[in-house]
Amino acid sequence: MPLKFDTFIPMKLIIINGPNINLLGKRETDIYGDKTFNEFFSQLKEKYSEVEMHHFQSNIEGEIIDKIQEVGYSFDGIILNAAAYTHTSVGIGDAVKAVTTPVIEVHISNTFSREEFRHHSYISPNANGIILGFGLQSYELALQSFL
Repeated sequence: MPLKFDTFIPMKLIIINGPNINLLGKRETDIYGDKTFNEFFSQLKEKYSEVEMHHFQSNIEGEIIDKIQEVGYSFDGIILNAAAYTHTSVGIGDAVKAVTTPVIEVHISNTFSREEFRHHSYISPNANGIILGFGLQSYELALQSFL
């Protein structure tokens, strides 16, 4: 019997967000906009329905590390906005370095136009790419990089 190759396996991506991203739409709307992440994520899933997309958010550093380790060998891509942990977490940087799944670092704002401490990232040296400063569109640009 001949092999059949008509089974479609969708690309499997996850967006992992760090602290305070759950406050989008309420927090500093002049920087982050007035749309919640869940509203944006629903629109993104609808627009890219051929991609199996997941989302995880935590304000707790260890939970972010656990999630990176959990998906870092089985997903096709990780879009990571470690938020404030970007500038402080050696552990998250090490987790990104340890996994085989490609990681794109994302930031909603242009971190280089903000406070000096936001100019350093423990994620960047281990990420496959960095996208920042395009608002929520930064996530979509990262997703497109995987396609």
